[in-house]
Amino acid sequence: MTVQPWVWFATVGVLMAILALDVLVIGRRPHEPSMRECTTWIGMYVGLAVLFGFGVLHFAGGRYAGEFFAGWITEYSLSIDNLFVFLVILTRFGVPRKYQQTALLIGIILALVMRGIFIALGAAAINTFAWVFYLFGAILIYTAVQFVRGGNDHDSDYKENALIRWAKNHLPATDQYNGVKLTLVENGKRLATPMLLVMIALGTTDLLFALDSIPAIYGLTNEPYLVFAANVFALMGLRQLYFLIGGLVTRLVYLPIGLAVILSFIGVKLILHALHENNLPFLNGGEPLKSVPDIGIAVSLSVIVGTLLVTTVASLAKSRRAEHREQQEEPARSGRSTD
Repeated sequence: MTVQPWVWFATVGVLMAILALDVLVIGRRPHEPSMRECTTWIGMYVGLAVLFGFGVLHFAGGRYAGEFFAGWITEYSLSIDNLFVFLVILTRFGVPRKYQQTALLIGIILALVMRGIFIALGAAAINTFAWVFYLFGAILIYTAVQFVRGGNDHDSDYKENALIRWAKNHLPATDQYNGVKLTLVENGKRLATPMLLVMIALGTTDLLFALDSIPAIYGLTNEPYLVFAANVFALMGLRQLYFLIGGLVTRLVYLPIGLAVILSFIGVKLILHALHENNLPFLNGGEPLKSVPDIGIAVSLSVIVGTLLVTTVASLAKSRRAEHREQQEEPARSGRSTD
């Protein structure tokens, strides 16, 4: 896929302009967005992503359009799971509800920066070292195992890292929020507000998320342009999604298992591709193993969409049964308390 420099610049410019508009909306009036506002923004972002995918279909063909859609859906699913960890961070630091979307937006901007760096590094590594596919595949399979082991206990997924502990111990700080500002002046002394620690926590967490998401997307496409676009579209609208689905996110009890299946599949796909293009001297004499199957994008897209559909339906069914059971048990508990 050949992408002219002007197309790169135009794409980055348009996407950054949309993000800047989002920033201006929040900067003008920090608030908890309404259901209508969230739905409008998410609908716009999803519509733009779909429109972009059809543009790729028109100009580059079905293969690359399929790669974009597979990458976007995978990254979007991983981003939804990341909302759990964001929720834990915002809760632990006691961020007021009306300031949460500002914190989330800054976290998303940091994520874009982190992923941009890793996209560039990933592309350079792939072009220089073919064996990096083995490494990416191993990372994804390891991450899938961690998803299964961790389950829905996202509270334990987040642990304060060394940078946050250093900031807490060495920065002059206050427990008082000063709107969305990172510092305030108290008795003539400038102090860090909890919002600064929230930014550090979100930034370092985004760094860890990038280590998982970038190998996943490179398992579906080798085109840096599509990798970049899929990541940007997956992150846009994430803060609105945080407020829109709220309790629904906690109902997706099987999401970690679904993501584990998807990441395992992509990890195996990467390793098979690495074997198919092998140049490691100690494996098959440095020659490619042409008999190894190379999984196509149509199969990949089917597995990703199918897994997410089954995961969502099963999760909502389980949550509905649990709610029904609680409703049936509530009268019995009320009767015992009366006695």
